[in-house]
Amino acid sequence: MTERKPTTVGEMLTLEFLEPLELSQSALARQMGTTPRLVNEICNDKRALTAETAIMLATVFGNTPDFWLNLQQKGDLWKALHSEKSMARIRKARPIADACDTATA
Repeated sequence: MTERKPTTVGEMLTLEFLEPLELSQSALARQMGTTPRLVNEICNDKRALTAETAIMLATVFGNTPDFWLNLQQKGDLWKALHSEKSMARIRKARPIADACDTATA
């Protein structure tokens, strides 16, 4: 995985969709059938994307839910790998083969 932080859903939504289309967050919320608050929180990376929201964005912009969910997933993985708190928890994980070897020894 790269050291460069991936583009977030909020950055992509704002810079590649809303701004070029001159679409406000409120107008997008209307198109999605949701609240302006949800759109604002996604645009400001304060809310993670759900499968349902990815489907709504894909419907509005004519792309796929996978496009949106892949952005979310890449960002989530990058955050986990670059957070000391997350890495402390991750380092405790052991392969299942280690557990089997310990049990039979």
